Amino acid sequence: MAEPIAPAATLPGHRPPPFYCPVPSAVHPQVRRIEERALDWLEARGVYADDVERAWNAATHAAEFSCRLAPYGDEDRLVLFAQWSYWLFALDDDRLDVEPAAGRCPEIVDLGLRLVRCLEAPGCGLLGTGPTAAALDDLVARTVPVAGEVRYRRLVDGARDLVLGVAWQSGNAGRRVLPTPAEYIPGRISDVGTRFDAAFTEIANDIEVPGVSLYSAPVRALTELTGFIAACDNDLLSYAKENGPGAQGQNMVTVLAHHHRCPPEEAVTRAVALRDRAMTLFLRLREQVLRTAGPDLRGYLGGLGHWIAGNIRWSDTAPRYASPRRLHRLPVPGATLGVTWRDTPTDSRGGAPGIPTVDWWWDQLDC
Repeated sequence: MAEPIAPAATLPGHRPPPFYCPVPSAVHPQVRRIEERALDWLEARGVYADDVERAWNAATHAAEFSCRLAPYGDEDRLVLFAQWSYWLFALDDDRLDVEPAAGRCPEIVDLGLRLVRCLEAPGCGLLGTGPTAAALDDLVARTVPVAGEVRYRRLVDGARDLVLGVAWQSGNAGRRVLPTPAEYIPGRISDVGTRFDAAFTEIANDIEVPGVSLYSAPVRALTELTGFIAACDNDLLSYAKENGPGAQGQNMVTVLAHHHRCPPEEAVTRAVALRDRAMTLFLRLREQVLRTAGPDLRGYLGGLGHWIAGNIRWSDTAPRYASPRRLHRLPVPGATLGVTWRDTPTDSRGGAPGIPTVDWWWDQLDC
């Protein structure tokens, strides 16, 4: 029996701004079967500590996330992608995103080193012998032969980049500092798992972009733009989650408010403008690169568009965001953040925004 749609679970007075995203969104037709297979695996592995953790892990809708990033991918590979995503969310909730964040940077660095080494040396036991570690060993054993040497190495490098970003955010909390926009954007690109997910989109779609193309400046810029846009969208959509009672998180809104000494409402406007400016660049630069791209690179670039559009739609109804844990003991079925859309960007200027760590993205345009 269908559950009634619950009201948007945002904080009083906060609604997500309309999103500019003129790229189509799609989802794999077997998303529900993929979800069932992935969650059955988690259950069999005994990863959940209790029913509450089980409910919140399922509420990430990680299978839908995977199926929106690679809507035309192979079903078995997408099951694997979903299992990795659920496992990482479980690790995040259990070991990485535990309050208080201040003072936990050394612990997170230690965990990150152990995690990455378990990916590089399967079976080494650096994460111990519990269910979470055993589940990771199983994931690695099944991923290596599917991914192959090159794509698996990209996945490991993506995991290393992810834990670096998480440790950096924790370090900021420990020092009680908010980074500048120039610091926050590259750090958030890492923290949101950009390079890990990029590697898995190759695996799920069974493509392998030649290194000379993937690591060229324009394609690196497109990958980072995708991560930044998705991260900024997450920050705008999860503003309620991150700024509920007792929240200590940093996000694009709080960073801009602190940097510009402005109220949150103005910071939201600034964040949307910067995000739309990046979206405009993404569309222009992708069109430029597609003119000479080979088939695997074309598939990768198409996947980046699915990633941006799919991330918004996934976040809108994933209970992890739509009924934030700070405000609810259990996920609220049918909750939504109430995403709306706009046809034009709030800022379509073609020049760089004057942020030195990312201005080079705009340098990649031929014109």
